[in-house]
Amino acid sequence: MLLDRDGTLVEDVPYNGDPEKVRPVPGAREALDRLRAAGLRLGVVTNQSGLARGLFTAEELRRVNARVEELLGPFDTWQICPHGERDGCVCRKPAPGLVHVAAHALGTTPSRCVLVGDIGADMTAAGAAGAAGILVPTPATRSAEVSLAPTVVNDLPGAVTEILRRIGLVCGAPPAVRHGRVLVVRSDAAGDVLVTGPGIRAVAAGAQRVVLLCGPRGRAAADLLPGVDEVVEWPLPWIDGTPAPVDPHDMRRLTDRLAEVGADEAVIFTSFHQSPLPLALLLRMAGVHRISAISDDYPGSLLDVRHRVPAGVPEPERALSLAAAAGFPLPAGDEPGLRLRADALPPPPAGLGEPGYVVLHPGSSVETRACPPELATRIVRVLSAAGYRVVVTGGPDEQELTARVAGAGGLDLGGRTGLGELAAIIARAGALVVGNTGPAHLAAALAVPVISLFAPTVPFGQWGPYRVPTVRLGDAGAACRDSRATRCPVPGHPCLSAVEPGRVLEALRLLGVPADSPVGAGTVVAVPPRAPAVTSTGGGGR
Repeated sequence: MLLDRDGTLVEDVPYNGDPEKVRPVPGAREALDRLRAAGLRLGVVTNQSGLARGLFTAEELRRVNARVEELLGPFDTWQICPHGERDGCVCRKPAPGLVHVAAHALGTTPSRCVLVGDIGADMTAAGAAGAAGILVPTPATRSAEVSLAPTVVNDLPGAVTEILRRIGLVCGAPPAVRHGRVLVVRSDAAGDVLVTGPGIRAVAAGAQRVVLLCGPRGRAAADLLPGVDEVVEWPLPWIDGTPAPVDPHDMRRLTDRLAEVGADEAVIFTSFHQSPLPLALLLRMAGVHRISAISDDYPGSLLDVRHRVPAGVPEPERALSLAAAAGFPLPAGDEPGLRLRADALPPPPAGLGEPGYVVLHPGSSVETRACPPELATRIVRVLSAAGYRVVVTGGPDEQELTARVAGAGGLDLGGRTGLGELAAIIARAGALVVGNTGPAHLAAALAVPVISLFAPTVPFGQWGPYRVPTVRLGDAGAACRDSRATRCPVPGHPCLSAVEPGRVLEALRLLGVPADSPVGAGTVVAVPPRAPAVTSTGGGGR
């Protein structure tokens, strides 16, 4: 658990070198003690450019921090960036260096950390390191920073409550006995299946055999998931975005097929706007005796475990929480991130060259989530000019788009890859530039950094790349925010079209991805020699 100092733990007194001016924010001590009681280790990450400006001394800073600990209790690590804005360090937020160093000092990784802060630089640093971010706004926090934040709460006690609630959702007691054959269900597109992967792995850890029911659009992703022994492919007309009419004969055939599975129980994974109840009825008719699902609607006798999840929980955690409620907690040795089966990835296509290129995936099956073609073309041109090798990918129906975009200086692989081949390409990339679509979740499963051109039609905190270094670009406060629109409701796609390609270049540098160099996946930014124990965050001299 990482916390910014000024504005988050204590009131923000600019460039404070006086311990007598330290004032904790309301409820801070009690909130931090709740975290300590839960067994969480705490670290402070803070920008203190007042040192570089000569506005206070290192001894005065030490005394101020000692006063913070006197009032709020001990912290397990302090990481401080002493540099000014123009010093070019890799520790000053929004750079992720402080988060990396603090996580290491706490004996963990950034992907297992949460950073609570009060400004956008805190959230950017958290995302770029692969940590979760929670914003606690103050009157000084800009509205654009609030819109971009993955999670926003009113105060520090509220942030602690949110953290402990999310931990409680995914934890469960180990199953007393090993379950038999379990049918897990996740219909919809490839990305939906991928983000359900941690929940399916949790079920697989406590089952003798796992059968996954998915739709045609998710089949390729299902074949990549660890823990799945068998896949049943069947379209569900109450789930598909463009469904065929309900065919009674087809429903009878599906019921018969479900009965053939011989499942001892079923776990129905859905998105927050989908109902599990139609399928639960068919499963009852197929003879499945125990069924678990998330349902706000009254299920009658259709569900044995009716689970509920608050809005806004990241989709992988939503799936994990249902698995835990059904009696399948994720084993202690399994990290809750996305994963793929290594043996399911084919060799990458020939001609890619050394690892370290940047993949740009401009298309999407949903219009609002795609990168505007003109922007994608400009991104390729700018990155190529800066020395990056750019690989442009897309499906068979996107070949005209990828040819246009790659014409600005990239390698066109449009229509030449299935999902497995695409995963093999992304696995060797330095970073992926993509909208809110399936390849973003492939990158998360492969620990490849993501530059997310994320249209705000759905919440970023719920659907953004999970536990992977990420920089989000775009207008998060655009008129389409939270509309769930599949076609852009505003002419010109302004939430993304206004992104300057130079911002993508800046994001690559923030993520530590150099031009034309085989960096591989999951690059970690090194701490600068002049500040070996220091990196960056917000507050008091920011």
